[in-house]
Order: sequence, then structure tokens, then C-alpha cells
Amino acid sequence: MESCRRRLLKELQQLSAEPPRGVHVNVEEATANLAVWTVDVEGAENTLYAGERFTLQFSFSDQYPFSSPQVVFTGDNIPVHPHIYSNGHICLSILSDDWTPALSVQAVCLSIVSMLSSCKEKKHPPDNAIYVRTCAKNPNKTRWWFHDDTV
Repeated sequence: MESCRRRLLKELQQLSAEPPRGVHVNVEEATANLAVWTVDVEGAENTLYAGERFTLQFSFSDQYPFSSPQVVFTGDNIPVHPHIYSNGHICLSILSDDWTPALSVQAVCLSIVSMLSSCKEKKHPPDNAIYVRTCAKNPNKTRWWFHDDTV
């Protein structure tokens, strides 16, 4: 779909020109395959993840931006975090129920950096073992139960 392609090219240009602090997109790779982007994220200073580097993979369907991208952490260093499963799936409402076409890759990256930065304790979600064993390969096919952080 041409409108999807135009939107992705525009977002790629914006993300490479004005990335959130600690975020870097592999422009050459993304340009070669607009459907899959690799984005590196560095933990912010003075947080539990300071100095750590992580890799996100964004996968876009032809329905983007009307459907959310599939976003997962990949590689050997997946953050241990209450909203990130050990298989790299991220429990973040804007990637599912709260997605809107007004959001962008840049907004998703900013939300993920913010989520990492506000973490108080490195631990997996309480249902990590069951989820990883039973989940769909695509996190967008998951029915998330968002955990209450106030408990």
C-alpha cells in the first residue's frame, strides 16, 4: 500500500533526524526493507539500565498506521523489566488497545525509553514463564492483561 510506504518513509526520516535520546535506527537496513526496522536503545543515565544497550525490532503490516507495529526486543540482551517478557514481548498499551494512527515509531521509542527509565526493580512479569511457553509468536495477537504497578 502506497500510503503505508509514504508514512514509513516520513517516519524513518523523522526518527533518524530527531531521535529520542539514546535511540538509533539503522537507516540503511530500514530503507532496504521498510516492513522491518532495527532500532537500538541505550538505557538512560541514572536509571537501572544506564549504559546497557538493547535492540528493538519493529515490523509493519500493510495496514500501518491503522494497525500498530509489532515491536519486540531481540538479541542476547533483553531487558529484565516488569513489562517485558523474557522472549522480548512488551506489555505496553500503545502497542495494542491504545494504539492510534496519530502515534509514530518515534512516540513508541520514547514510551519504551520512558518505561525503562521509570523502572524501580529489575524483574520479569509475574506470569513470565506461562506467557513465554504459551504465547503467540506475534505479540499483537496477545490479549494483554495490564498489570497494576501500584500494588
